[in-house]
Amino acid sequence: MSALRHGVVLLPEGRWAEARGRWQRAEELGFDHAWTYDHLMWRTLRAEPWFAAVPTLAAAAAVTERIGIGTLVASPAFRHPVTLAKELMTLDDVSGGRFLFGVGAGSGGYDDEALGLPVPTARQRAGRFEEFVELTDLLLRRPVTTFEGEHYTARDVHLNPGCLRHPRVPFAVAATGPRGLALAARHADIWVTGGHPGWGEPQPYEQALADLRAQAEHLDDACAAIGRDPATLRRLVVTGAMIGEVSASGASYRDACGRFAGIGFTDVVSHWPRAGFPYQGSEKVLEEIAEVIAQERAA
Repeated sequence: MSALRHGVVLLPEGRWAEARGRWQRAEELGFDHAWTYDHLMWRTLRAEPWFAAVPTLAAAAAVTERIGIGTLVASPAFRHPVTLAKELMTLDDVSGGRFLFGVGAGSGGYDDEALGLPVPTARQRAGRFEEFVELTDLLLRRPVTTFEGEHYTARDVHLNPGCLRHPRVPFAVAATGPRGLALAARHADIWVTGGHPGWGEPQPYEQALADLRAQAEHLDDACAAIGRDPATLRRLVVTGAMIGEVSASGASYRDACGRFAGIGFTDVVSHWPRAGFPYQGSEKVLEEIAEVIAQERAA
C-alpha cells in the first residue's frame, strides 16, 4: 500500500463560510487530493444548495497549501474547451501547480437539459467527449490553437502564459468502456473509474474487484495498441457511488485499499460523509481514515 495516494470528494453544497473549513480539514487529515463535482444541478440534490466548481476550487486553492485539488469530473454537457482551458490554466496558477483536471463524458440529465440543447445519443456523446478532451489538450499545450471539429471550433485562440506545469495540468480521464479507455490511453495522466457504470445500489468493494480488474486489463490493451507503457498511467478508483462499504470504518478502508492496490490502483478516493443520502455517514470516520493514511506513510 506504500504507493497509494488518497483523496476525498467534497460536494459543492455548503456556503463558503462552512465549506472553507472542510477543504482545510481535508489537507490537515493528510489526503493527497481533494475534488468536487462539476454540475449545474445534480440528481436528487437538484433543488438543494449547489455551488459552481471553478470558483469553489479557486477559493479552496487560496486557503490550502499542499493538497491537490480538482474536478471529478468536468464534462462537455455545458462547457466548451476554449473557455474551460482558460479556467484550467487559471486554476493551475492560483493553486501553485496543484490543480488536477478530472474529465468525463457526462451522463445526461439536468446538465444536458438546462441549456435546452438536443440530448446526444450514446454514440454522439462518446464522439463529443473524444473531441472535447483532444481540443482541451491542444489548447493547454500550445500558445496558439486553431481547430475545426465536428463538435467544437477554436480559431486563433491564444492561451498565455500557459500552465505552470509542462506540458499542461494532469488529465484524469474517467472511462469504463472500450472507446473511453482508448481515449484515456491517449491523453490521461490518471485513469478514473467508479466501478460498474451507472447509478444504483453500490456493490460491496469485494464484489467490485472483478469489474475493476477487467477494466484495468482493457486499459492495458489500449495502451499496448498505441505503444504506451501502462505503468505511465496512475489508476484512480472513486468509491461511494457504485462501490460501497469502503468508508464504513478505518478497518474497512484499510482492507479495501489493500485490495485495490493489489490489482494495480495507485489512488483511492472516498466521499466526505453527509448527513443524508447520498454518501451518508459520520465525519468521525475521516479521522480513522487519516490514521490509516498516517500509518501507511510511517511504514
